[in-house]
Amino acid sequence: MDSEETTAIGQNRVNKKLWRFLLVILIVFVAVGLYLLKNPIGTPAETTLDDPDAAQFALDATHAFDLDTILAHGLPVIVDFGADSCEPCKDMAPILVELNQELRGKAVIKFVDVWKDSEAAANLPLQVIPTQFFFLADGSPYVPADEEAAAKNGFILYELSATGEHVYTVHQGGLDKAELLAILAEMGMK
Repeated sequence: MDSEETTAIGQNRVNKKLWRFLLVILIVFVAVGLYLLKNPIGTPAETTLDDPDAAQFALDATHAFDLDTILAHGLPVIVDFGADSCEPCKDMAPILVELNQELRGKAVIKFVDVWKDSEAAANLPLQVIPTQFFFLADGSPYVPADEEAAAKNGFILYELSATGEHVYTVHQGGLDKAELLAILAEMGMK
């Protein structure tokens, strides 16, 4: 083998290594690009639980569920307990997100993922998901005008056994937008 052949073989090896390196880089860029398409980078607007006009819809790790803080807004409140991976919850999620956006300053609509925040419902009578809890602007539990019809539609009114005090009104299962708006209207939403 002469020096020209050795140089050509060496150059071919370098070219193959360069192409392999470029191919790996290309694959990494494609993978990152696909990931970013599925999970876009965006900084959500800064929100706080103290401002009902900018209250967060879904509570995150920095804002643990605190019912007293939510009720302090002085607005009708619906808290939906569910999970991101629950099919009936997924069906109701777009409705809740839409109402949260449309009703800011008129009502507080919250979603709590009980699988991500298992302590959120620790002291609440939560049996299934999705379940919605309803509170009037003064923080008291909502009482449907027609309790018999409400019971037929899945509402449960909880009272303290010792005093008979009404403490929670819940609905188990999903509700559509019209139903939620009718409930909010009955709750005194302005």
